[in-house]
Amino acid sequence: QVQLVESGGGLVQAGGSLRLSCAASGRTFSTIAMGWFRQAPGKEREFVATVSWNGDYTRYADSVKGRFTIFRDTVKNTGYLQMNNLNPEDTSVYYCAAINRRHLFRGSIDPDDYDYWGQGTQVTVSS
Repeated sequence: QVQLVESGGGLVQAGGSLRLSCAASGRTFSTIAMGWFRQAPGKEREFVATVSWNGDYTRYADSVKGRFTIFRDTVKNTGYLQMNNLNPEDTSVYYCAAINRRHLFRGSIDPDDYDYWGQGTQVTVSS
């Protein structure tokens, strides 16, 4: 089992920045790739970004491309989502997730491909 704990959410003004962290514990050696998703009230969970275990492969949702950066520190077993130029449409609960299936080593945009999930952290962007 792998446990994921997000942190770094909060309230920020439009145009501001936040960095989310996702600390992994447990059988972290089985973590192949990580991803970030978000879910706003009344909406479905939405893909944000994904990164392979070594950081060589990344993929972003069009809505965040150029503003968000996903990366991970394998020594610290921590993943990050750097969010810049935030806007009110980015307001959501953000979840980190991890994959332990080797054929998905590049990550995935499909939440069903993820084996472990964190509890979520709220990000609120005011206009």
